[in-house]
Amino acid sequence: MNPSSYAKKRYIVFFIITVVVFFMPFINIENKHIFLLSFDKKQLHLFFTVFDMQELYLMPFILIFFFLSIFFMTTLGGRVWCGWACPQTIFRVLYRDLIQTKLLKIRKNISNKQSAPKSGLIGKKSLAVLIWSLLSLLAASNFMWYFVPPEDFFNYIKTPSEHLVLLGFIAGITIFLIYNVLILKEDFCIHVCPYARVQSVMYDEDTIQSIYDEQRGGIIFDESGKKLHSKPTGEEDECTGCEACVRICPTHIDIRKGMQLECINCLECVDACVKVMNKLNKKTLISWTSPNAIVSKKSVNFIRPRTIGYVVVLTIALSLLVFMSGKKEHMLLNINRTTQLYKIKDDSIENLYTFLFQNTDNRDHYFYFEIDDKSIEIKQPKEPFLLEAGVKSKKIVILTKKRDLKTEEDLSIPITIKAFATDNKDEIFVTRDASFVYPGE
Repeated sequence: MNPSSYAKKRYIVFFIITVVVFFMPFINIENKHIFLLSFDKKQLHLFFTVFDMQELYLMPFILIFFFLSIFFMTTLGGRVWCGWACPQTIFRVLYRDLIQTKLLKIRKNISNKQSAPKSGLIGKKSLAVLIWSLLSLLAASNFMWYFVPPEDFFNYIKTPSEHLVLLGFIAGITIFLIYNVLILKEDFCIHVCPYARVQSVMYDEDTIQSIYDEQRGGIIFDESGKKLHSKPTGEEDECTGCEACVRICPTHIDIRKGMQLECINCLECVDACVKVMNKLNKKTLISWTSPNAIVSKKSVNFIRPRTIGYVVVLTIALSLLVFMSGKKEHMLLNINRTTQLYKIKDDSIENLYTFLFQNTDNRDHYFYFEIDDKSIEIKQPKEPFLLEAGVKSKKIVILTKKRDLKTEEDLSIPITIKAFATDNKDEIFVTRDASFVYPGE
């Protein structure tokens, strides 16, 4: 990758992420979304497959895969997530570089992020706040679309008095985004974000990051972190002391000090150094590389035990996620015994159960069930019953068996119950283990 193009490529990545995140909630096939965690309908949508809340055994695999991916990304590229994909970074770039600098000219240029905005300009500054407030409201709504799908969201806000919780979440997120971007700024990355605290333990000497080459540029800071001078004093030291890398840094650090907690791998310092050193016909002193690569003058070693281990674990997690998602049941059934275990009739024994059926398919079906033990008959219900898509229904079930056994104590007979959709018995079914209590004499 050409270092001089890092900024442009980062903006392209920002644009792609924004478009994908904004429009993804609108993509659905037969009301099935790519990803939706609906607390309203108690459903998880994953790659156009709908799972009921009772099937949320998938969530641990999703979370494990997500966090392992972040850890793997950090081991390879440092805080590349922070500089290239984090919403906090995208929002700050949008407000500071686009709205304040490019659009309203409140800041002089995007190459100097250390200087404060121009004094005065109350009208323009108020306009910037207004624009960002509207964008914050849009971003908050976009976030909620992953919990309340757009087709429901826009209907709900037509009757705000009936959906105060939804409006409360939108208002809260909007206020937080305004405060975060206008007041907290990059302090969020430094003092609030937990990822900044744990990322250093994931680094090794082959992790790529923004690195200043002291061998060529010269020493600026001593081992204790104290700044010695802006421009190194050695005759062969190539750093000009221009501090373009310092002025452009959004988190206000001097990359020449070494790896720091505040660095988000945005690579703006790399671009700044490239521009200066190109004028001197020299190679940049700041590169996106690894400490070992700087010392050895070789390519970065991406294939190493730690990265191989992450790939193996990620593959296992993804395989389990795919496997478990293929186990989706299109109907659910919970079986509970009533307080009265059995009834004794003249020539038969009755057992009472409470069956809770749920149709988790996206179509209506008629449901019924059967018992593997043919000596046990279904007394109630006699006929299949209709369940609309997504609907639950409680049924009192009575099973009966002839008095054809002699036992001194109560006998628990294991049975297997198969419930199914009558129009698609081979695909929409579940089996549950239960027991039939036969009283002793």
